[in-house]
Amino acid sequence: MGLTGLEIYKHLPKTNCKECGSPTCLAFAMALAGGKASLDQCPYVSEEAKEALDSAAAPPIKLVKIGTGDNVVEIGDETELFRHDKKFFHPTGIAVQIKDTDDVAKEAEKFDQLEFERVGLELVTDMVAVINDSGDGSKFKEAVETVASKTNKAMVLVSEDVDAMSQALEAVADRNPLVYAATEDNYEKMTELAKSKECPLGVKGKDLNHLAELSQKITDLGYKELVLDSGARETSQVIADMTQMRRQAIKKKFRPFGFPTIAFTSKESPQEEILQAGAYVSKYASIVSLKASEKQQLLPLVSWRLNLFTDPQKPIQVEAGLYAVGEVNENSPVYVTTNFSLTYFIVQGEVENSRIPSYILCIDTGGISVLTAYADNKFDGEIIAKKMKENDLESKVNHKKIVIPGGVAVLKGSLEDESGWEVMVGPREAAGIPKFAKENFA
Repeated sequence: MGLTGLEIYKHLPKTNCKECGSPTCLAFAMALAGGKASLDQCPYVSEEAKEALDSAAAPPIKLVKIGTGDNVVEIGDETELFRHDKKFFHPTGIAVQIKDTDDVAKEAEKFDQLEFERVGLELVTDMVAVINDSGDGSKFKEAVETVASKTNKAMVLVSEDVDAMSQALEAVADRNPLVYAATEDNYEKMTELAKSKECPLGVKGKDLNHLAELSQKITDLGYKELVLDSGARETSQVIADMTQMRRQAIKKKFRPFGFPTIAFTSKESPQEEILQAGAYVSKYASIVSLKASEKQQLLPLVSWRLNLFTDPQKPIQVEAGLYAVGEVNENSPVYVTTNFSLTYFIVQGEVENSRIPSYILCIDTGGISVLTAYADNKFDGEIIAKKMKENDLESKVNHKKIVIPGGVAVLKGSLEDESGWEVMVGPREAAGIPKFAKENFA
């Protein structure tokens, strides 16, 4: 159990300097107790106080970094049980498995091409898990070296054989891979190995009680760069274990569970495996390792991760402005919509489908949809007319016609008054744009 806010406050300088970002030292103490602040934000805390408050100052779940350079995957450092309370901060690492008995070079090249685009964002599977399926240390090392030569993404090395892990780690220790796994039988040697190379260590228990004991034994050895696995593989048990670990770490400040987590899928069917992985991303795996490696299998998973780890109070949005779709000219139609990403990219897709080069005037509504923005007075005739002038539409086209969404046909009169342009009411649904364009602009 962590210290209370009042217990922490006794150790603070009580200057109320506000340099930590909190209005008073008491407010800062309460933030520390709730895991919402870090002690290093206080510039005047004494070394004695730092030592006394070490437990309270640490985040409920430790931040662990895997990989190097532009391919670092940060996991842990979460403060919430429920996304709507604030947000989740570090997206789950999705680790595609490659066995050392596979055609490793082919699979590694295929893995490195796993990139996706959704609502204008580039999405990736950001980790590769190399598995010692052969039981042969030299073969495992060769597989790890081959994968490392084909991709720069973060790696998970999977073997409970200390000698095999030692061989593989010699080749890629500078890539800062996750060493998986320390168990009851090997934890002293595996901890020593991971510690000597300064690489994070996966810890695999037999159940939650055993995992807590094993985690404590390893931290007592002086190593805290850990990623936890309860050892369960059945879906409901994994979810129960992950939920319990998250709750104990955040609500109870139970330090043996105060580390990020890893889950391995067990379903053979690709469809069932993706559903299982999605459940683990939701509750509360920091890394999910899975066999699926095809784009069509993984796209739903990375899309769900994107949705889960965005700020629920800040919709995904594109930059407002004037966009050209195709080879536009002075006769090109002009459509207007909001900068809510989903709305914009649906409209863009249907404009492309019309095969008529067009402009899209994207209005900054704070990332909300057309009807919501209209109801909130963020999408009206005056605002649209102002943006038309700012983007100098008159110099782009010679027809002075603009198309508004059919759902806000009521704006036609006010926009015509404000802009002096002819306003055309488009279809209510974006799917109607190709037909509308063919009838009016072909």
